[in-house]
Amino acid sequence: MAGNNESVSKTLLVAFLVCVVCGVVVATAAVSLRPVQNENKLLDKRMNILQAAGMYDAGEDVNTQFQSIERKFVDIDTGEYVDMPESYDQRTAAKDPQQSVRLSGEEDIAGIKTQAKVAEVYLARNDSGELNRIILPVHGYGLWSTLYGFLALEADANTVAGLGFYEHGETPGLGGEVDNPKWKALWEGKKLYGEQGEVEIQVIKGTVESNTPNAEHKVDGLAGATLTSNGVSHLLRFWVGENGFGPYLKRMQQGNSGAAAAAVDTTVESSEQPEGDA
Repeated sequence: MAGNNESVSKTLLVAFLVCVVCGVVVATAAVSLRPVQNENKLLDKRMNILQAAGMYDAGEDVNTQFQSIERKFVDIDTGEYVDMPESYDQRTAAKDPQQSVRLSGEEDIAGIKTQAKVAEVYLARNDSGELNRIILPVHGYGLWSTLYGFLALEADANTVAGLGFYEHGETPGLGGEVDNPKWKALWEGKKLYGEQGEVEIQVIKGTVESNTPNAEHKVDGLAGATLTSNGVSHLLRFWVGENGFGPYLKRMQQGNSGAAAAAVDTTVESSEQPEGDA
């Protein structure tokens, strides 16, 4: 009489072998596809940076368009550039106690709890090599999720060129309207700081009208999504404030002022030269 092929031990053996084979197949696929996944992740990040800066052209290669953008690293406390390896990732660093700081409740208006000591910034230049855009990674808590995005500024380090969020879990049709092109277009031309350098940018409840006081610093709130609107307002005010990119942006503004003053001095000197001294 043939042996019992349906014994518990043989069933478990077959199940074990199937699990081992499947595990090997999955692990092999994951390892072999990792370079492709990393490349797609980098490509998506670059596309979002270009979109926030208003520089994206769907008809052109993303990597080719990104050649005009330089990635740099900034010490959050001092606002100065620092050297970091190309493999540095700000989101990962924010979770590492050695590379981040824990924010107090008073400081943490963005609801991020911890902050990386070194942040990434992206500088876009025109064909002449002149600074055209400053793109900053920003994130903060909305209603249901942490919103991750990029804030693009003009070369004056004060005027908003664009804002876009590439990752969030806000309610579709309500807080999810942060993705609406019409709402994102409202940010263009808005000013971050007041005359004394204080942070003024904010999302208000309702609509910004032509007679709204300080309209240049305000953006329409999202209808039916007050908490998401507040979250966007808070995260932006945090990241352009003293605990975020504030020190860095002040340095950029001072650099622009110095360059402008030098240009004026050169023009004055040139105009004062006698006609025969060319």
